[in-house]
Amino acid sequence: MSSSVLTGLRVVDFTSGPAGGVTTTVLADFGAEVIKVEPPEGDRFRSLPASPFWLRGKQSVVIDLRTNAGRAQAKQLAATADVVVVSGPPSRLATWGLDSSLLEALPQLVHCTISGWGTQGPYAEIPGYEGIVAAKSGRMAAFDVQLQEDRPVFAAVPVATHGVSQTAVQGIMAALYQRQQTGVGTAVEASLVQALEPFDLVDALSRQIAERDDRTFIALRQMNPMPTLNYHPLRTSDGKWIQCGNLLEHLFYSFLDAVDLLGEFLIDEKFQGSPAVWTAEATEEARDRILMRMQERTADEWMQTFEENGNVAAEPIVTTAEALNHLDLVQGQGLRQVADQSVGMTTQIAPIAELVDTPASVLSGAPSIGEHSTQILADLAPRETVVSEAKEAIPGQPLAGITILDLSTIIAAPLAMAMLADLGARVIKIEPFSGDPFRAMLIEGRMAVKTNVGKESICINLKTPEGQALLHELVVDADVLVHNFRGDVPIKLGISYEQLSALNPNLIWAVVNGYGPYGPGAPRPATHPVMGACTGGVALQAGEALTRDCPTLADVRENARQIMAANEANPDPNTSVVAASAITLALYGRQAHGRGQMVRINMQVANAWANSDDFLAYEGKPARPSVDSGLHGLSALYRLYPTAEGWVFLAVTSDAEFERFCQVAGCAKLLVDDRFLSSSARSLNDLALVEELGALFMSKPADAWELELVARGIGCVRADGIEVDRFITEDPHMVGNGWAPFVDHTRFGRHRRWGPIVTVGGLNPDYRSAPLAGEHTDAILSALGHDGAAIAALRDAKIVNSEPV
Repeated sequence: MSSSVLTGLRVVDFTSGPAGGVTTTVLADFGAEVIKVEPPEGDRFRSLPASPFWLRGKQSVVIDLRTNAGRAQAKQLAATADVVVVSGPPSRLATWGLDSSLLEALPQLVHCTISGWGTQGPYAEIPGYEGIVAAKSGRMAAFDVQLQEDRPVFAAVPVATHGVSQTAVQGIMAALYQRQQTGVGTAVEASLVQALEPFDLVDALSRQIAERDDRTFIALRQMNPMPTLNYHPLRTSDGKWIQCGNLLEHLFYSFLDAVDLLGEFLIDEKFQGSPAVWTAEATEEARDRILMRMQERTADEWMQTFEENGNVAAEPIVTTAEALNHLDLVQGQGLRQVADQSVGMTTQIAPIAELVDTPASVLSGAPSIGEHSTQILADLAPRETVVSEAKEAIPGQPLAGITILDLSTIIAAPLAMAMLADLGARVIKIEPFSGDPFRAMLIEGRMAVKTNVGKESICINLKTPEGQALLHELVVDADVLVHNFRGDVPIKLGISYEQLSALNPNLIWAVVNGYGPYGPGAPRPATHPVMGACTGGVALQAGEALTRDCPTLADVRENARQIMAANEANPDPNTSVVAASAITLALYGRQAHGRGQMVRINMQVANAWANSDDFLAYEGKPARPSVDSGLHGLSALYRLYPTAEGWVFLAVTSDAEFERFCQVAGCAKLLVDDRFLSSSARSLNDLALVEELGALFMSKPADAWELELVARGIGCVRADGIEVDRFITEDPHMVGNGWAPFVDHTRFGRHRRWGPIVTVGGLNPDYRSAPLAGEHTDAILSALGHDGAAIAALRDAKIVNSEPV
């Protein structure tokens, strides 16, 4: 196959800024013709240093949507498209005539809305900036553990922007796949607030269990004030920090071996048995021994040792600028050199995944404003409308009829497959004989609920010929198989691409690893903390904790605690949304090109995309803004403030917003203060503006500020009003939009679960909870034609299994 997945597809992008921009960059990378519509002055976010990335590969047309003529022209252009992508508050989209009502005249269109809060509900018109959504939904309050000052902390990595860009891709591709079956387009809706749901992995469920069963609820982030030994940041002799991610016990022992501590631990009675059963005193002694040992060598020396060992998950904590030099990106095809007409030669992130038979390519840099207006607006002949009655679309289930075999474990890949289950795919989780090891990592298997919603489960011993034969029976009729094994494990388990594509040439075979297959890290293990470390996110969130002097062991311990609190689990969901996008691209490509293919996704590239606000290099590029020493935010007009009661987050990003804020908030004097007359002046006098606004906000409670300012379209919300898990399951906006559906779990009973992160044609009427390990073993085998006696024999021979209910 020579063409890419989306060759011949036209996308018209009416969005502004990076969320929609990154969405359509993915589509452009995979061959779509993307036309970016801009006002005469251009997208106001072109001034962001990362705009050459999220404008790459596109054409630019100027249409002024503030005029009637411009809106009429926009509708003409939309009629030439396969996909239209829009962003912003619903009232503005309705005024422009670019909301989903376009589908009434253009039934073949896939119409995607990207917003802060969705298209309806009490928060729909609140400004949809990343910080505003993170603050109001409780995400910033959840970072209080970083400083332990009982106040919200700025959430620095733009994971909602990353998440919504990828969920929009998932929705668009699923809708296009559905259109291949029906001939009819549909509405896709993705929002930043939904895109934050994947980052609560267990607390929403645990709180409901605690409240129902009269237990004490303790949030996951509060369970241990210090890092676990296997997920520890470690300071080296040159003052640098290395992040470990040796989740599984054998990896932790490999780490101890590499740092020459394994021998003395094995002969010490305190450290007998699994580290999970060591006493608190033994754990703290082990921690101190490890911290002291690591300060005997430099970071480079330790990393050489770990790489030689080959079975240690560890990476130095680096900035995004430093991450661009990582060998696995430089040598592993994770970067692209892109000539840009405005800034010159740039280094940018490679496309989100490798679709081996229909590869992506970055063909051009960012266009100039209106560069293609004459050419494109001269030909506005509408696309031919083809409406088929062959197959009726199921609302909310564009992937109905697709079967996915999910052999992956832990979080990143399993969570991705749960996302596709929510879009209607049948996902069969094929677990090891004793179940996914993630099920044992929190009491009662609660952690595995989030990663497996909507799936069926069968436990098969793939280390036996009989188990492999059962899997091959399932492969024959499957559409997708996903795993996250390293090295030659797939061959040993009978699931290599060559083995399975011979059985089913239409199979999409996808692998999710830490690193790609081409660089030196390909055989090494990786977990979420090391990927947060090596792509820049931890360095941004940790702030000064990375650079403080540590004259005592107590200082090392405290800084390690702060750094680990900054290194939350976001790299796993950051990878999940990318993996789900890649597989929907491959499904569409299969229909267009006629057969399955191999798909490779890696956590390093996925998390580079999550840090795409700074993951590029060119001469003269400004440095990534750093978080202030108190972790309040990035500037006076994008940060947290204490009030007379509670905290607010303020997001004012333009001169017009600043003027409106000053008029409404009662500080009009700032509009005539020479220090604040322009954005450049405000930047030069940022600390003075912080002082002025700090005093202002102390005059009223947080709730009063939100009520007053949001009503006037100003981004200012309370940042400590609710915990994330309560927001997801109890907030009227989430519940009212159907984003916290009730489901039934075999062990935990009825509960509200995390909702859909994107909708296609409306809500799925059949959102489900997660299975126990092997809960559907008998039913799946029976459907394959195995009778009761045969199934009993397979169980007796320990080929298949089920978790006790």
